[in-house]
Amino acid sequence: MLLRYSLKRLFDTIPTLLVISLVVFGLILVVPGDPVLHMLGYVGEDLQVQQVVDQQVYARMRLRLGLDDPLPVQYFRWLERTLQGDLGTSLNHGVPVLDIILSRLPATLYMGFAALLIGVLLAIPLGILAAVRRDTWVDHFANGLVIFGIVTPGFWVALMAVLLLSVRLGWFPSIGYAAPQDDPMQFLKHLAIPACVLGVDVAAGVLRYLRADFLEQLRQDYVRAARSQGLPERVVLIKHALKNSLIATVTVLGLDVSNLLGGSTVIETMFAYPGIAYLLLQSIYARDFPVVQGVVLFIALIVVVVNYLTDILYAFLNPRIQYR
Repeated sequence: MLLRYSLKRLFDTIPTLLVISLVVFGLILVVPGDPVLHMLGYVGEDLQVQQVVDQQVYARMRLRLGLDDPLPVQYFRWLERTLQGDLGTSLNHGVPVLDIILSRLPATLYMGFAALLIGVLLAIPLGILAAVRRDTWVDHFANGLVIFGIVTPGFWVALMAVLLLSVRLGWFPSIGYAAPQDDPMQFLKHLAIPACVLGVDVAAGVLRYLRADFLEQLRQDYVRAARSQGLPERVVLIKHALKNSLIATVTVLGLDVSNLLGGSTVIETMFAYPGIAYLLLQSIYARDFPVVQGVVLFIALIVVVVNYLTDILYAFLNPRIQYR
């Protein structure tokens, strides 16, 4: 049953991917600026082409890039190359877009994994304690963390962390990145502040739903039955109540993965962290349309895959869920 549902969900993603491809290709229509003029070194938006560059050079460049073809022809040509793993060539760097994305991807994955790990390790124990010791100082602290993480802008938290930990105390660098294979200690130091800032945001979302769902599970009859059988309280809380309350947590974590991939642009920009979100922002400024298309498509594909895996994971957390 699960295998059939998995295959069905896999085929259901095909229309979604086609819509995503149309939206990604349409970015060249909504992003202002002429990529040819930017390649030739002209960035004035209000200048006429004939006033700033030789018409023959401009026409040859557009012909070489295929920008004079009808939009449907451009789309299907781009889609065919994309299905073959060719995301095009960067207009500014002259190298394959896929190579640029893969060179920036490890930095984003390191920060995203660290933020998720911090968020989970902080939210799950605190959520359990807040639910078990309701209306105590632990519960109030957990609610305060949730409110702080939701209403406080991430860039403000990052600024305060830099002022305290980098400028005043000098414990961590404020900008930059170090590869783990080059210098593991510097890698951890550069990763610490941005990962903790994002980790607090992840913890706030997970903690909010985990506490509420855990409280609901503690009121269920199966928890009373487990306690009446003389099972240790730790087994009742972890093996029974926590497992059933993780459905909402998995959903929130799936959304957090999407946010960490594409929504960490502000944090990566503030720390000059060379991830794919920072790459996307730089490419938009430079009107490097193939890189913009490639990064957005790459992030969208990962989001689709994460949502697919989240649906499949539900069955392992709650066998009562029936898939058709």
